[in-house]
Amino acid sequence: MMSHIGLKKAPSRSSLSYAISRRPTRRFPESSRSLRLFINAHRPAALFEEFFRILNNHFRSTTGLGHRKAKFRFKNRLFSFDSTTISLCLSLFPWANYRRTKGGVKVHVLLDHNDYMPSFISITDAKRHDNTESKQLDLKPGSIVAVDRGYIDYEQFRRWNDKGVFFVTRMKSNASYDVVEIREVPQKRNIVFDEIIVLTGETTSEKFPGPLRRIVVHDKKKDEDIVLLTNHPSFGSTTISSIYKDRWEIELFFKTLKQNLKVKTFIGTSENALRIQIWTAMIALLVLKWLHYLSKSGWSFSNLASMLRLSLFTYRELRLWLDKPCDTPPLTPDLAQPRVNLS
Repeated sequence: MMSHIGLKKAPSRSSLSYAISRRPTRRFPESSRSLRLFINAHRPAALFEEFFRILNNHFRSTTGLGHRKAKFRFKNRLFSFDSTTISLCLSLFPWANYRRTKGGVKVHVLLDHNDYMPSFISITDAKRHDNTESKQLDLKPGSIVAVDRGYIDYEQFRRWNDKGVFFVTRMKSNASYDVVEIREVPQKRNIVFDEIIVLTGETTSEKFPGPLRRIVVHDKKKDEDIVLLTNHPSFGSTTISSIYKDRWEIELFFKTLKQNLKVKTFIGTSENALRIQIWTAMIALLVLKWLHYLSKSGWSFSNLASMLRLSLFTYRELRLWLDKPCDTPPLTPDLAQPRVNLS
C-alpha cells in the first residue's frame, strides 16, 4: 500500500500520535468510539481552510475553473448565497446541539456563478440564522446576489443598496406595499407583472424606504406565480427571472458536495475534526472541479469522481489520463513520487 502512494517507509508513531492528538488511556480504551473523539483534534482546521482559499485563488488566477452556463448580456459578477444543514447524531456530537434529539452544523456558501465555486464559506452550528452570516459578505459594488426569501432582511438590503450591490429574491406573501409605477411586460414571455413599489409596513418602510421592483413570473411546470423582489432598476424582467432561476446552481453544488465527497459520515467527533473533514472535502471538490475543467473527454463530474476512485492506484500521468482515460496504463511504472504541478 505504501509503495502505491510513493512512501518509502511507514510514518513514525509520533506523527500518528500527533494526528490523533492524545493516546488512549485506561480511562479511554482503544475502542473505535473513543478513538474518534481524538482523531484530528489537535491540528487546527484553520490550516485546511487557508489552504482551500490559497488553492482556489491559484486556480482562478491561472487556468480557471469553468464558465457560466447561462448566457447573460451583463458583465456584473453574479453570486448566490445559501446554506445546507448536515445532520449529526447528538450522542456522538453533543457540542452540535440543534434539536432535542438531533445535532447539526450549517455550511454557508457564497457561490460565484463565473465558475460555480465558492467565494465565501462559513461553517456554523445549525441554530445560526442565515441572515447572520449574510452580514459577513464583502460584495463589491455592481455585484448581483440571488438569495431565497429566508434571507429577507430589509436593513441588510438597504446596506447593499447603499453600497451599489443588487439583490434578487422572492417576496414574502404578507409584505405590505403600494404600487407607484406599472412597467410594460415583454410579449409571449412568462412575465405577468413588472411593477415599481414602495414598502408600507410599519417597520419595513423605515428599514427600506426606497423603491423596489416587484416582478411576477408564471411557472408553467408548476402552474404557479413566483413573485420576485429586486432593487435593480434597469435590467429586463426576463433577465431578473433568469438570474433567480440560475440560483438553482447552488443547490446542485450542495448536492455534489454531499453525494460525491461523502460528508455525511465523519471519522472524528470533535468540532475541530468535523471542520477538518468538511474543509478536506471542499479541497477535494476544488481539485476535481479543476480536473473536470482541464479534461477533454466530455464526461460528467460524477463520472470523473467515480473513475478517479477506481484509478487511484494506477500508474499513469494524470493529465494524459484525463484526455484519454481508456488507454492502457504503462507496464513499467516509475515508482518515484512525482512532483505535483498545479499550474
